[in-house]
Amino acid sequence: MNTLLAIFIGGGIGSVTRFGISKLITSGFREINPLGTLTANIISAIILGVLLYLSTDKFIMSSNIKAFLIIGFCGGFSTFSTFSYETFELLRSGNYFFAISNIFVSVFLGIGVLFILARSL
Repeated sequence: MNTLLAIFIGGGIGSVTRFGISKLITSGFREINPLGTLTANIISAIILGVLLYLSTDKFIMSSNIKAFLIIGFCGGFSTFSTFSYETFELLRSGNYFFAISNIFVSVFLGIGVLFILARSL
């Protein structure tokens, strides 16, 4: 399989999965609620950590499978642009506490998950 095609398909599947999780979590809210994006980003960080661990010497993974899963799926599943938009909307609507909390929780939890996985796996 061509690497670009693998990334394209993985990204599409990841994006649709993120959209579904976000809609499931935030379906009862009428205003901006970043919990769906936060959930998708944290799950993506967990998947990425496990995949990075598996793609070392412990598990042989082809370059196309790596591209499909790591660049495509995880790239499409996580989203910085939606995180940025939702945080901006929270700031614009005066929800400063939730905007700042979203920034800190998203960044530190996402990096923390990768750090914990890297040390424990």
